[in-house]
Amino acid sequence: MKSADDSPVLLTVFTPTYNRAHTLARVYESLRAQPCKDFLWLIVDDGSTDHTAELVKAWQAEENGFEIRYVYKENGGMHTAHNTAYENVDTELNVCIDSDDAMAENAVALILEKWEQVRNNGYAGIMGLDADFAGRVIGSGFPEGLTESTVSGYYAAGGSGDKKLVYRTDIIKSVPPYPVFEGEKYVALSYKYRLIDQKYKMAVLDRTLCNVEYQEDGSTKNMWRQYLRNPKGFAFWRLVRLQTPESAKRTLIDYVHYCSSSILAREKSFIRKAPSPALCAVCTPAGFLLSCIVKKKAR
Repeated sequence: MKSADDSPVLLTVFTPTYNRAHTLARVYESLRAQPCKDFLWLIVDDGSTDHTAELVKAWQAEENGFEIRYVYKENGGMHTAHNTAYENVDTELNVCIDSDDAMAENAVALILEKWEQVRNNGYAGIMGLDADFAGRVIGSGFPEGLTESTVSGYYAAGGSGDKKLVYRTDIIKSVPPYPVFEGEKYVALSYKYRLIDQKYKMAVLDRTLCNVEYQEDGSTKNMWRQYLRNPKGFAFWRLVRLQTPESAKRTLIDYVHYCSSSILAREKSFIRKAPSPALCAVCTPAGFLLSCIVKKKAR
């Protein structure tokens, strides 16, 4: 795929979707509105049973200025849709825009302009801002003068709220895919980002790249149920965090969550598997209490 000036397209915008035909049009319209069309749109359909496929087929037939690719897979959860996306991305950069969000005004041009500036500086990609549809930045913005950071380092320094991550495709593919646990459909997307953080920083772009809206049926709104339904996935993520610690306080919190998820998963050997079995044993009573809270909150 080449852009209008016959140069290779640098950016894939990918959208995992599951029964979101009623919101997916918002993504499409935001992409049609981009003045810069040097991107392609990859839609990963995670087993939708609505009319998503028909909708996309109609868009593919329109003159919209960019290529639309569609991949269907059996339902497996957001992390498996990301795995499929990375398997199908062949551009230098990629960014995820969720099926209920919108690419911010002129975001494609902002990404490509920033990448042209920092491309040869060894970054894993670009970290920009998410905002709501009223333009309010989600969580905190970037500190004045911040030009680079790891993703985990930004949050460890007090940052908050979702940020839009644009990754080099070769780097996102260089770390293992998200694991799949039988009967579960959630693993934190931060898993791959955390691994990348161990070797690379991101260039900071202090501009809004995505407008977001959190749906009532989305994972953010139903986290207690996610904890209960996907304990192996959460225990795995906490174990990854414990292997790459940030601070003493954060480590204690992660141990409590690791114990809680392991208890919910009925994992008998979780203490032995911990980086510090002694500390894990100390946190087990608090983990048991948290598992009880999860069960109550998830009702």
